[in-house]
Amino acid sequence: MRTSVRRVVIATCLAVLLWPGASASTRHQGPGPRTTNQDSRRNARARLPGLRVSDNKRFLVTTDGKPFFWLGDTAWELFHRAAREDAERYLRDRAAKRFTVIQAVALAEFDGLTVPNAYGDLPLGNDDPTQPNEAYFAHVDWIVAKANELGLYVGLLPTWGDKWNKKWGVGPEIFTPENAAVYGEWIGRRYKDAGVIWIMGGDRPVETDRQRAIVEAMAHGVRKGDGGAHLITFHPTGGHGSAEVFHDSDWLDFNMRQNGHSPDFTGRYDQTFVDYQRTPVKPVLDGEPIYEAHPVSFDAAKLGHSIGSDVRRPIYWDLFSGAFGHTYGHHSIWQMWTPDRKPVNNPLVPWTVAIDAPGGSQMQFARALIESRPFLTRIPDRAIIVVDRVPTAVPGAGRYAFVATRDEAGTYAMVYAPVGRTFSVRMNVIRAPKVKAWWFNPRDGRATEIGTFDNAGERAFTPPEPGEMIDWVLVLDDAAKGYPPPGSRSPVQP
Repeated sequence: MRTSVRRVVIATCLAVLLWPGASASTRHQGPGPRTTNQDSRRNARARLPGLRVSDNKRFLVTTDGKPFFWLGDTAWELFHRAAREDAERYLRDRAAKRFTVIQAVALAEFDGLTVPNAYGDLPLGNDDPTQPNEAYFAHVDWIVAKANELGLYVGLLPTWGDKWNKKWGVGPEIFTPENAAVYGEWIGRRYKDAGVIWIMGGDRPVETDRQRAIVEAMAHGVRKGDGGAHLITFHPTGGHGSAEVFHDSDWLDFNMRQNGHSPDFTGRYDQTFVDYQRTPVKPVLDGEPIYEAHPVSFDAAKLGHSIGSDVRRPIYWDLFSGAFGHTYGHHSIWQMWTPDRKPVNNPLVPWTVAIDAPGGSQMQFARALIESRPFLTRIPDRAIIVVDRVPTAVPGAGRYAFVATRDEAGTYAMVYAPVGRTFSVRMNVIRAPKVKAWWFNPRDGRATEIGTFDNAGERAFTPPEPGEMIDWVLVLDDAAKGYPPPGSRSPVQP
């Protein structure tokens, strides 16, 4: 018996030593947990439902047809910078705040090829995508499995974009169409059974045919590796969307925008509706809006740093313009910044403080609002709002734009008012004789009943607080439906 066990151990050691991804230059060298593949891939014990595009091509649903609300957070450097105890602290906080997706990068932006992770491991041997380091990816496995265990999907970027287009950043460019396909297939197979959503790209533009070929090859490699088990999208540069390059690609399941770090609706968040209108129809999502505590438009000297209201507005602007979900970000969290690290663009507080920022905590209220009404029939409809004598006041522009959404059957409608101005709506958007009206507070998630009215003509509403930076949502319901208060934690199914 002892001889047979010894033979198994020797054979296993030889296999590890001979595997290309475990060369002497890349095997685990630093302190920290040593985890076997079986232990680190615990996702089978915490498997999340699969996701697919809804039948009407506007939303994501689970494989059994239940609506899925994407409430994402950008933790781009999570695999690269966070030790396991820090990763777990972060993930538990996000799960408690009802986030559903964590966006993170395998080959990270911040010199991710030459600066090791928290345990001293680099991701690749010789900067070669065909030589992945098992020790590094065992740590990625652990974080993905922990996220899944907590009910969180991982929006997983195989690489940041500077590894295929070093327009700025550290790079180097290591991908070719050939090795991108190999790496894509390898990482796709590795996370085939995990709760992930694939995100190609990584904040770099596609400027050449070769760059496009690299992205396409990686996406097709991923799909080959995971057998089509997971959805795929593309993360573009600021002010752009995946649809500009890849809308007709067979691997692109839904469009992702990076409306970017501007606080203005006009010219930025209004572009979500532009992608919503594209054909063939595909779901659309803003995967990177303005971050909380970020230099506004990258110009802190002139515009200062963003605050909670700056990140609240985009979630309603995007959702009411046709997005199926939304991604939040905090300037300290995406880079997992602590005072002992070199800061990027002047983060204000450590990530351990930033997880309690007001805007991040308030994202869950928007999710609760959307889930408290029929989900899969919701459409954007700004025509609900009566245009004021001065249109730049209502429906407004810039930071002060009003937007609206409703369901196709006319059983409910919602108007987002980013400021405390009186505005009028067309009541006949509700196809019922009586309309029940509510105010929903995006800052605390509470609903207040206004009253029930005859459905006739136009009606003016004045938000409870007329402050110019205090936002509200007006909710109109078919009174006969008996919908719960807006934001109720008992989701209404389609």
